[in-house]
Amino acid sequence: MTDYDYIAIGAGSAGCVVANRLTEDSNTTVLLLEAGKPDTKPEIQIPSECLSLLGSEVDWAYFSEPEPYLNDRKIFCPRGKVLGGSSSINFMIYMRGNPHDYDHWQSLGNPGWSYQDVLPYFKKSEHSSRGASEFHGGDGELSVTDLIAPAVVSQRFVDAAVALGYDHNPDVNGMQQEGVGLYQLTIEDGKRHSAAAAFLLPILDRPNLTVTTGALVTRLLFEGTCTVGVEYLHEGTLHQVRVNREVILSAGAFDSPKLLMLSGIGDAEHLKALGIPVVADLPGVGQNLQDHPVVSVAHEATQDLHKASTSSIAEAGLFLHTEGNLDAAPDLQFLFGPVVLVPPGYAHSGLGFTSFVCLTHPQNIGSVSLRSPDPKDASMIQMNYLQSESDVQKLVAGIKLLRNLFGTSAFDEFRGEEIAPGADKQSDAALVTYVREACDTVYHPVGTCKMGTDPMAVVDPELRVHGVEGLRVVDASIMPTITTGNTNAPTIMIGEKAADFIKASRDRQTLHSKYNFNALIAKQNIARRSA
Repeated sequence: MTDYDYIAIGAGSAGCVVANRLTEDSNTTVLLLEAGKPDTKPEIQIPSECLSLLGSEVDWAYFSEPEPYLNDRKIFCPRGKVLGGSSSINFMIYMRGNPHDYDHWQSLGNPGWSYQDVLPYFKKSEHSSRGASEFHGGDGELSVTDLIAPAVVSQRFVDAAVALGYDHNPDVNGMQQEGVGLYQLTIEDGKRHSAAAAFLLPILDRPNLTVTTGALVTRLLFEGTCTVGVEYLHEGTLHQVRVNREVILSAGAFDSPKLLMLSGIGDAEHLKALGIPVVADLPGVGQNLQDHPVVSVAHEATQDLHKASTSSIAEAGLFLHTEGNLDAAPDLQFLFGPVVLVPPGYAHSGLGFTSFVCLTHPQNIGSVSLRSPDPKDASMIQMNYLQSESDVQKLVAGIKLLRNLFGTSAFDEFRGEEIAPGADKQSDAALVTYVREACDTVYHPVGTCKMGTDPMAVVDPELRVHGVEGLRVVDASIMPTITTGNTNAPTIMIGEKAADFIKASRDRQTLHSKYNFNALIAKQNIARRSA
């Protein structure tokens, strides 16, 4: 049986980073297993084609269970099934979140995760088109660029928000997050710069790195509670491979908890009911699912808005506090683009523009559980969007704000008929009905293997799985609470920070082994002298 120092499961945003950093040491061998395909589909590289990737062969295309607070609708939950993971199919917005997010993580019992602790890791990855600064990195692998030719109407969104009294903020990843501005994107030379393009493809020739695509991991292998390898299905054949040091699970917020449960780590009663032998009783596995629910306000346009646009779907944005608490992170995010996107389903056609109203810190908490012990079966995903009436009211308030914004003179030359919610929906009751009918996801699931030390925590502050040895989870599932805004950049940061944890642990083990070896030699020498 072949063995490796480390096995990383999932070549997504975090997995690509971990594979890169660990193989910087030529004496360290890494096997990276990805269930999806290589990222050769041409549309992946074309920023404006991102919508065409959803539901395609590079998307797992999951669906939630019927959502009880959304009229029992099932929610489409895309996840990247390709090298780069969801960074190969997302909208490419580079958004770190708010400093309060990370300070809150630390306050929950996770030392080393404050904003000041994580900022160096954001900067380490980043190659900013603006150059290095207090908040930005200039020498990292990930290209972060300003919009080259944003649509005129996207700039009008910024102008309209400023006219309504909101601060212009040219850098939501800088001194403050609040305000309105154009977004920065992970694009290089006009092409998507996914985690695979940034961190993995440039190092594929490292002899100590093995990347296997089309490899569906079916379970982790244990001797007692020590992780000793993985089992995976590749081209119809089941393989087992041993690990010398650690397995790093980076399969995402839906599939990391799924694989833990398939391997006997999770709520003991749930596992026993499915006939899965229990390795570690961790009731938090698959719990604490969080995401950003959205609704949209969309208009027809009186002219073509794409002729000057060469970027992504969302070009501008606004962060604000609805309750005036400036000592907390903003509770609403608005994402604007020169396209018509109407949830549910994000049907798009014709000329128009859309802004999403996004709840940055909703109260809904969902879960991921096993449907069966068959690794090929998709998990049961329950999002529980809009369980809280206060979340509904915030979305209604966001719709009203957008109607005011789109009614300013900045949009006079572009504004056509309102498509959604529609001119006939004016009362609060009508808007509440629309919110429950149209609420959807903006594709940011996190939290299902949360970090912490409480009884529902799955990993410790160094991302080691509680109750077992040699296993870490490194992806968005470890977030105890969701970040304020898009989650791709935070996931890359988690990969960077985890790589340092793993290296430090390796160095400690090496020193410990050396100490034991020296102690053994000294003991043998004493024994020989005595003889």
